[in-house]
Amino acid sequence: MKKKIIIIAVLVVAAIVAAIILWPSKKEVVFSTFVVDTATVENTITATGNIEPVDKVEVGTQVSGIVEKVYVDYNSHVKKGQLLAELDKQTLKERLRQCESQVTSSQSQLKHAQQNYNRTKELYEAKATTKVEMEDAEHTLVQAQSSYNNAQTSLREAKVNLGYAEIYSPIDGVILSKDIEEGQTVASSFNTPTLFVIARDLKKMQVEANIDEADIGQVKKGQKCTFTVDAYNGEEFSGVVEQIRLQPTTTNNVVKYTVILYASNPEEKLYPGMTASISIITRQETGNVAKMEALNFNPDKTILEAFKPSKERVPHEGNKDPMPNREGNEEPDFSQRKKVWIKNGNSIRPCPIEIGLDDGVNAIITGGDVQKGDTLILSASFEQKKAKKEAGANLFGPPRRDSKNRGGNRPPM
Repeated sequence: MKKKIIIIAVLVVAAIVAAIILWPSKKEVVFSTFVVDTATVENTITATGNIEPVDKVEVGTQVSGIVEKVYVDYNSHVKKGQLLAELDKQTLKERLRQCESQVTSSQSQLKHAQQNYNRTKELYEAKATTKVEMEDAEHTLVQAQSSYNNAQTSLREAKVNLGYAEIYSPIDGVILSKDIEEGQTVASSFNTPTLFVIARDLKKMQVEANIDEADIGQVKKGQKCTFTVDAYNGEEFSGVVEQIRLQPTTTNNVVKYTVILYASNPEEKLYPGMTASISIITRQETGNVAKMEALNFNPDKTILEAFKPSKERVPHEGNKDPMPNREGNEEPDFSQRKKVWIKNGNSIRPCPIEIGLDDGVNAIITGGDVQKGDTLILSASFEQKKAKKEAGANLFGPPRRDSKNRGGNRPPM
């Protein structure tokens, strides 16, 4: 019997301890809130694009030959008219001498034909020669004149080609690309080979953004934009829409349009060819801002019982009062307007609100009774308080004394 009594006592004590630990206390309401303040709300379009210089020139050559000298390298700063490279001129000089010889020969032939024409004309006027001989002399003179003109044209062309053997910079800028080396042979038989690519000013860059056809209607010239590049994590650059190109490109049945964004690059951090992640600001407004989450909050009966809504009258457009006097915890009728709940100390009250531009998270307040500084309720949660218990509660009597204390008395078993 003694053992049974001890077991029953232990079970009772354990039940009491469990009840104390697990018994919930009164629920406590915890609100998540937002204070209305002035801010800017933006609607944006996102896209990707590449950074390129505003002015970029490809320098080539119109003559073929072997590259004799190159005077610049990558990233060299050049001035307009500066000599960049030279081709071997030996062949071109020989061609020039040949043309000069042809001019001398054709000039002599022209002089002889002119003299022969003059003599034949005098004889023809004296009726000492026939009309046929006169026409032959005239024909020979015309052919000699034509040959002389052609020889002069070839001479001028040879001089121009000789000049093309020296490659000059057409603009002030920076060498982005150098596609030739000394000793290399360039051929311009079918197209003009590119020798250098020169950017006019790397402090002025443009971003070529690819915009989907679904968004292109919102893009307008002059809109502001921001973009980031992987090279500078967290740093944001600004720009403005400069041009909308009407020629579309289609990739995998997706139609895109190229939009040119102008971006200043005073520190020359942006390099040609970088990939930019772009946000174009299509709309922007500044005013008192509310969280969109606040419009979705509706307190349940438990909250309404714990925080009785204030009976304060809320101003409304016209003479209709959206919050008439009512008894108990009856909720006002906001069926025709959106509403939010405002927390003021230990009380809450509903309030009408009208919103304008939103970005999905924040919205501009355009009407209603919500003012700057009001605390809007976003959500509510419940926390349960548990009874506090002390370690080794005196459920089993006083704590056992130290065994070394010989004079003490042990608790009864």
